[in-house]
Amino acid sequence: MEETISLKELFLVLRKRIFMIIIITFSAALVSSIFSFYFITPTFESSTQILVNQKKKEANIVQYNEVQTNVQLVNTYSVIIKSPAILEKVKNELQLDTSIGALNGKITVASEKDSQVFSVTVQDTDPKQATAIANKIAEVFQQEIMNIMSVDNVTILSKADVAEGQAPIKPKPLLNVAIAMVVGMMVSVGLVFLVEYLDNTVKTEQDVEQIIGLPVLGIITHMEEIKQDITTTVVKRGQNLGA
Repeated sequence: MEETISLKELFLVLRKRIFMIIIITFSAALVSSIFSFYFITPTFESSTQILVNQKKKEANIVQYNEVQTNVQLVNTYSVIIKSPAILEKVKNELQLDTSIGALNGKITVASEKDSQVFSVTVQDTDPKQATAIANKIAEVFQQEIMNIMSVDNVTILSKADVAEGQAPIKPKPLLNVAIAMVVGMMVSVGLVFLVEYLDNTVKTEQDVEQIIGLPVLGIITHMEEIKQDITTTVVKRGQNLGA
């Protein structure tokens, strides 16, 4: 016999254990907020922009082929700028206490499609450190590219700067709390249905029918309730007679 569950029954199950759902949901949000505010170190971001453009001997003359060449060089420069040849000098000049691999992991190079401009973004737990690294990378790259590629077509378009009251890019406590509440609610609902599924106690006449396979002929009211009602009635009559 196929057993079906109606939406009403599902709603009743959830309502019966609503406090369990609330406790788990808000506990997950509380744990997430504690970790976000007190245990996760804030990370700051700083960016600088670099323009790839060959210096012209004749003013106001722009060749299409030169522009396309510069655009194609952006991809090459994006690799060179994160190479040990550049990062080693950055590390030594700033006297950074980190490995080249760790420094490389803090750097992101991005460019728009068909653009001669690309950005160098550095993430660090110290906003001033992130700004210093970003600017030093651009400076060292501008100097070393002339030796590496034998070209002078790199210009620092904008330098990184520390904004007043700069907010960290991560963690984002409100987002983390919201995600934790959604996950906590999903987990709590799953646990509610699991507990309900594993609960094999007999509660209703339908449970009796399902277990013994016989129809229920009648229901006996709870004896304690009947006894209490009789006792209350006798006491009231006695008080009336005494009065």
